[in-house]
Amino acid sequence: MGSLRKYLHPIIMLIVFESVAVTLWLTKNNLFYLFNFSYIGLAVSLGIFLYIKQYRHARRVVQLLVGLYMLIYLGLICNENMQIEGFWYYLFNGVFEAATIHYAVAKIFGPLIFGRGWCGYACWTAMVLDFLPYKVPEQPRKRIGWIRYITFALSLAFVSALFLARVRDMERIMFWSFIAGNILYYITGIALAFAFKDNRAFCKYICPITVFLKPMSYFSLLRVKCDKDKCIGCGKCRRVCPMNVDVTDNSRKRENATECILCMECVRNCPKKAL
Repeated sequence: MGSLRKYLHPIIMLIVFESVAVTLWLTKNNLFYLFNFSYIGLAVSLGIFLYIKQYRHARRVVQLLVGLYMLIYLGLICNENMQIEGFWYYLFNGVFEAATIHYAVAKIFGPLIFGRGWCGYACWTAMVLDFLPYKVPEQPRKRIGWIRYITFALSLAFVSALFLARVRDMERIMFWSFIAGNILYYITGIALAFAFKDNRAFCKYICPITVFLKPMSYFSLLRVKCDKDKCIGCGKCRRVCPMNVDVTDNSRKRENATECILCMECVRNCPKKAL
């Protein structure tokens, strides 16, 4: 019974994703959703299992399995724009599939359960940025997070303009905007990482998806918590956190509370196992 409890988190995560997979398969009458969410659920559950087994690169395994699947298979092979422009496009068309389902599960309602887990385990942009040398921020956090609202508004304005202009062959435009958007994201993300000596600078200041993620993550069920009786106040957890979160504060209003990507670097590095 004790060993089963140890693996409760990956089991619960698999059940959640399988429930979504079966529900969408039956309601949409499309076998793809069964495969899609079953695959992602298995990948995430595998990562949690590997973490429990203390495999250091558990999160990277999930990033590659999910990130490459969404970028290459869904994006390039299936021609689905999984970026925010694709979400607006399908939303304006009144179609609840592809990007709209992806956003609903991973970025709008999902964060109520797993917070910013998308950023830590599935984002194909962060998948590349996390291989850069500045895994721990070497400079204080900048006060330019407002830029994300500009990129968010620009994505909405771009798709709105296409609809208002009644542009033809919009599916093709969405595909090429997915290609162009990803190239731009990677160039910007890499440039910012080296400029600010912080791999996650793009996530903190530019990424438009965080406009959805941040408010929902405030209520997240899965959170890193601190055992105050064990904590010695060494500050190591804050030094290794890529998102500058104060995990020693259990309040939902803690510093950068909605930024936690559940990478578990703080937990792994805590000398007293207080997290």
